[in-house]
Amino acid sequence: MIKNRNKNSVNRLLIKYPKFLLLIITFMIAYLLFYERNYQPFHNFIISIGYVGTFLAGALFAYGFTAAPATAILLILAKEQNILLAGIIGGFGALTGDLIIFMFVRYSLDTELKKLSKEKIVLYLNHKTPNIFKKYLVPVLAGFIIASPLPDEIGVSLLVASKTISMKIFSVISYILNTAGIFVILIIGNNI
Repeated sequence: MIKNRNKNSVNRLLIKYPKFLLLIITFMIAYLLFYERNYQPFHNFIISIGYVGTFLAGALFAYGFTAAPATAILLILAKEQNILLAGIIGGFGALTGDLIIFMFVRYSLDTELKKLSKEKIVLYLNHKTPNIFKKYLVPVLAGFIIASPLPDEIGVSLLVASKTISMKIFSVISYILNTAGIFVILIIGNNI
């Protein structure tokens, strides 16, 4: 009876939070990718895709559900590639991913963001938040999120919501921050 109740509880959680389940699965995949980095067929495959793989890992680095596996792939590639070149190429991949997010949030979600900005809770929070926080700390927080393996969707959305940032400025910020984050991962991977 208790075993059946526990099984039902787990099933309800899986149904209620499928995205968290998917996120946990991606962390497990990343762990397996990195743990099995010495598994020769997998290792050879990762190495064989070369800098194209670095670009693709960079693009995947920008998305929440693929950031962990992308980080694992970058850690594996770090010992096999020129770190400077890999960081630059991975940064362009991440920029590509972030531009897709930027355009989706700015243009596809624009009407919903406008509706959301008129909700009482958002108006209240906007009114209570000091201007210095909105002007300086939110972009710094967004930059930290973009540079880290955390989901770039959050950081990009914070920057897009300001409406004052152009795609050109966003591209420069995104490239610099993602490239810095990827360099850190590559340096760690090279020293493991």
